[in-house]
Amino acid sequence: KAILETKPDRIINLAYLLPVVGSEDRPHQDTRLNIMGMDNCFEAARVCGVNRVVYASSIAVSGQQSNFGDRMTTEDDPMHGTSQYAVHKIFNEFQASKYIENYGMAITGIRPANVTGPDKFRGSVDHVRCITQPARGEPVNFPHKDIMRLPIHVEDIAEAFVRVSLSDSSHYPVYNSGGHAISLGDLAGMVKEFLPESQITFADEGGRELSGNYMVDNSRLIDEFEITYAPFRQRVLEIINEIRLDSGLPVVAG
Repeated sequence: KAILETKPDRIINLAYLLPVVGSEDRPHQDTRLNIMGMDNCFEAARVCGVNRVVYASSIAVSGQQSNFGDRMTTEDDPMHGTSQYAVHKIFNEFQASKYIENYGMAITGIRPANVTGPDKFRGSVDHVRCITQPARGEPVNFPHKDIMRLPIHVEDIAEAFVRVSLSDSSHYPVYNSGGHAISLGDLAGMVKEFLPESQITFADEGGRELSGNYMVDNSRLIDEFEITYAPFRQRVLEIINEIRLDSGLPVVAG
């Protein structure tokens, strides 16, 4: 109904239920939105004549970095994700391929890495809390210091979705967003450059082997759509100061 009433010429679908970390306790509800909801989007676009659809897949489809050794991954590598969230995203990519193959639709998926910003509270959030809690003057503790993340600021991934959606088609069906590969320990060090009194602690020095896919080649997206991300250090400072302004605290200088 919404598509018929508004008559869009393109659709961006970001709707998804993200799990609380370590929890998969809503399989029915998650499947209804993540699988059926995405399928409904593709089908509604087809029926209503909206040929251009861009949707969010996820870096989670790749699974652990250990599946690939010490090398960069591309969109053509096998998908090893095993979580409910990852498997749903894998199916979304499969379903999109069927709509492309059977109906000639221009459907493109983007695989966002670990999206960061001042107000994220679901999905991968350790890299967010490593910035936001010290920004509020609160201590924070994590299990592993050397675990790796691939954060990308919400404004950068938003720009990627807009650029891709404004094109009438894409050269490929799916694109890695990439991001800034960094360990939680190094991220803590970056935060302490701005907030020297930060209380960021770790229960264990290791954890690299537990990391999800963080070595990601995003040249396909960057080259085709001429995207440049802001420096990650700049984004960390922006998040800190957004939090501090919201908390009534003085901003910090770069």
